[in-house]
Amino acid sequence: MKKITIIASLLALSATTFAQTTWTVDKAHSRVGYSVSHMTISEQEGNFKGYDVKITTTKDDFSDASFDVTIDVNTIATENEMRDKHLKSADFFDAEKFPTITFKSTSFKKVSGKQYKLTGDLTLHGVTKPVTLTAVYNGTVENPMSKKPVAGFTITGAIKRADFGFASAMPAAMLGETINLRASGEFSK
Repeated sequence: MKKITIIASLLALSATTFAQTTWTVDKAHSRVGYSVSHMTISEQEGNFKGYDVKITTTKDDFSDASFDVTIDVNTIATENEMRDKHLKSADFFDAEKFPTITFKSTSFKKVSGKQYKLTGDLTLHGVTKPVTLTAVYNGTVENPMSKKPVAGFTITGAIKRADFGFASAMPAAMLGETINLRASGEFSK
């Protein structure tokens, strides 16, 4: 009888310890965007209004977190309707042919303090390449309204547009070769 109790206790403990938690993005307090040099003299910024981000983890400190991101290219917003339409065209995102951008993490490793290295596969313009981003875990607090835990992250990085065959007809003097990525958000259980 004692063996059964010990085994049952261990099974209950391991189920609790290894239970996977999914955190979903709070879009009212999140943003997914980019910036890129325009004619070498300014930064053009944009963001996407339609996206989904899920984080799954078994640990409270997110040290084993997995990130899954899907972005709807047709929701690009640069505060200029003509530019948005052009960015959706075959000259840039080719939204008709490649309607989504995805990122699926393969690794989330602590660097120091609240900083992590987030590595995963980015699919953009029909090309999938591994990328490494910087993630800052801003902490977890209880939302005073919902009384639920909320976690915050800021993620930054850069990619080369040529690696993804993106806007390949645009000369570097017109459109920078490096696209800077920035996402910040709140996530709840």
